[in-house]
Amino acid sequence: MTGERRVRALVAESWFRSAAAGVQTDTVDAPITLPTDVLRDHREAHPLAQVFPLLDDVLGQAARDCDSIMAVSDAAGQLLWVCGSPSVLRMAESIGFVEGSNWDERLAGTNAPGMALALDQPISVMGAEHFRHSVQPWSCAAAPIHDPITHSLLGVLDITGGADAVLPQTMAMVRAAARMAETELARELLSRRGREQQHEVGSMFVILEALGRVDALLTIDNGRGRPKTIRLSPRHSEILLLLASTPRGLSGDELAVLLYQEDSSASTLRAELNRLRHLLGDELLASRPYRLVAELTADWLAVEAQLAAGDVAAALRVYRGPLLPASTAPGVVRLREYIEASLRHALLNSREPDLMSTWTRSAWGTDDYDMWQAQLDALGPSSPLRPLATGQLARLDRELSTVTVVQGRRSQTP
Repeated sequence: MTGERRVRALVAESWFRSAAAGVQTDTVDAPITLPTDVLRDHREAHPLAQVFPLLDDVLGQAARDCDSIMAVSDAAGQLLWVCGSPSVLRMAESIGFVEGSNWDERLAGTNAPGMALALDQPISVMGAEHFRHSVQPWSCAAAPIHDPITHSLLGVLDITGGADAVLPQTMAMVRAAARMAETELARELLSRRGREQQHEVGSMFVILEALGRVDALLTIDNGRGRPKTIRLSPRHSEILLLLASTPRGLSGDELAVLLYQEDSSASTLRAELNRLRHLLGDELLASRPYRLVAELTADWLAVEAQLAAGDVAAALRVYRGPLLPASTAPGVVRLREYIEASLRHALLNSREPDLMSTWTRSAWGTDDYDMWQAQLDALGPSSPLRPLATGQLARLDRELSTVTVVQGRRSQTP
């Protein structure tokens, strides 16, 4: 539309999260959450300290040469290293883009490092797409860096500068450097494992991803540096999920009760397990009882762990949607409802409107009346999101009234 400003959907969602967190567009700089006296120890102990010299050599020098800044943050959005020419660094100080500052969206508004953390994907933010006015003269491109074994988020690599920072070539460089860092971390880890003899013969490490997925993804690392990823069938996804949730293992009868809605013959289950063992190998799937013989990590277990640690924001970031949403297996349904209820309860008790906003703007939370009400109650009186929450509650009230009237008419029908 002529004369109207277009906003990318990802950026619009980030603005919502920023506004819900109470970030003001006229705030000048980002807060310091790592004071100088603790910054050095924090970054020296961080896993990315192993690869920072490599990143600085490859990308940092390129940033200096083109009047840009390279920054590396931790998973909380705190800038651990900020590199650039002295003149550009002085300019960046005016918006608080300095070592020790926090660029999580909830504190600094829409920006590339914050969005890369929130979405766990590479992202670029151009000038006026920034939420805070003071940052809009800048553009940035960022990519997350993951632990090569657990896939957990370690931090973000960012290039910040002028319009050139969002060119495709710049983003390609940032993504390549992030992958290079992960490769170097993997090499160091495997070397350390070899020295410490942590990877015994026959031992494996597996990662299972099932949140928001109809079919789970299984990544198997045999310790030889060649992990493989398998897209499982819906039934095999259910079996592995149930086994992963019961480390002691399950008998055939126990697994059948959790897997089938109605009685099923033992031969049907044995056939499924034989196909699964053929796919995975005898060294990974043991029997008597059926169990996984591997070090295991799974995305829903990460949600549980973050909730146990009291980090609701991290749990919500890991939660990609209901656990195997199409599954009707009784054990899966019970676990799915438990995970969702636990996270939902924590969100309601958090009193954090930006976290609740992330839930209500998802496909699974858009009709959650209690969450909308809690979000409205937690928003400040001048929050620009109050009309949205009020409107959604009115919509749900209308829909609920319509359903009630229809049900009442049906009950009166002879």
